[in-house]
Amino acid sequence: MKIIQKLALLSVASLASLTMNAQQDPMFTHYMDNTLMINPAYAGSRDALTVTALQRMQWVSFKGAPVTQTVTLHAPLRDEHLGLGFSVENDKIGPTNNTSMFLDFAYIMKLTDKSKLSLGINGGITVFQANLANLQVDQANDPTFQNNINNHVSPNFGFGAYYYRERFYAGVSVPNLLQNQYSVVDNPDGTIEPGSEQRHYYLIAGSVLHLADNLDFKPTTLIKVTAAAPAEIDLTASFIIMKKLLLGVMFRSGDAFGALVGINITDQLHIGYSYDFSYGLATPTYNQGSHEIVLRYDFMFFSKKQIHNPRYF
Repeated sequence: MKIIQKLALLSVASLASLTMNAQQDPMFTHYMDNTLMINPAYAGSRDALTVTALQRMQWVSFKGAPVTQTVTLHAPLRDEHLGLGFSVENDKIGPTNNTSMFLDFAYIMKLTDKSKLSLGINGGITVFQANLANLQVDQANDPTFQNNINNHVSPNFGFGAYYYRERFYAGVSVPNLLQNQYSVVDNPDGTIEPGSEQRHYYLIAGSVLHLADNLDFKPTTLIKVTAAAPAEIDLTASFIIMKKLLLGVMFRSGDAFGALVGINITDQLHIGYSYDFSYGLATPTYNQGSHEIVLRYDFMFFSKKQIHNPRYF
């Protein structure tokens, strides 16, 4: 078997059995634009009905590589202390597919005239599918690959806290508290291998520093921690030019580095693109990097406030 086939089979085996504690949540280079996916307390923080769509194509040209789509919408309610959101995510890796739908609720407290603290909870379901029986494997009787997993529905809930002001934010969250089992494999020797989700903990922070007329510096970070896996640290440094154009670079520990570009087409419409190049393990030899595109629109008819330009977070 060629090395590429071995790598692909190893990836599939880890995902299918889910017996190893590892990071399972999708990664996003535009985490700063897709915050509701990882922190429910973000709901309603933009004072508008905000709709965000993202597509990530990871490790292009690597067969079975992750492809992820997300759609989120959130807005403040008539009571400015309440925020409501909804998110949908579809994550496909090889023969496996995860689809999740969550409702988000946030309570927003005004700390000062310029700062707020939001506490949020979410709840929803994840539908897991795995087409394992049709895979070609070395051991024909491997119990891990004997049966497909069809529409396995699991409930979950999480919580988060989000502090923000015009030029700074920080948040902590656990978007999925329950560690649901996907499947149970009975081995020939009588042992049982339960496969379960792993709880992930997130820390996010970002700021905007004024450097000169028509030039701002925007550093952001995301730290993701889960059991029995190295902490993942994303560091992003971006420059905002004339309040319209964003140019940045990113680094993800043990995985990739890359570049971002974004443009505020109008005060309400933003589009962004990023390219990551893998440097960890053997993946750079077998893939052509990762692409991500994000589209966000603020519907201001849902807010009594005037649009603030630019909206940094």
